[in-house]
Amino acid sequence: MDTPEFHKDILVKLLKEQEPQRLDLVFHLEKLTTRKWELQPYIQIVSDDKANEPGSEWQFDENIVLEDNEQGTIVLDILKDGRIGGIEFLDLI
Repeated sequence: MDTPEFHKDILVKLLKEQEPQRLDLVFHLEKLTTRKWELQPYIQIVSDDKANEPGSEWQFDENIVLEDNEQGTIVLDILKDGRIGGIEFLDLI
């Protein structure tokens, strides 16, 4: 049986449709060399080691919630530098 995958092009499409003012996130997604991930409840893109502490790469700013017909509710963890730190698939929890 094939392992289900999630392609970043789907996120780009959802952001353009549901959060058209967030072209900054589209820009950061398009810069990622990873084009797809194994589908799981949480996909971590940026290390959360010592999250929100001085010097940590992970500095949380906000969540963006998207709805997808196939995957349901998707929550993006947005960091203060504008990158997507992680992707959570609520329907898989």
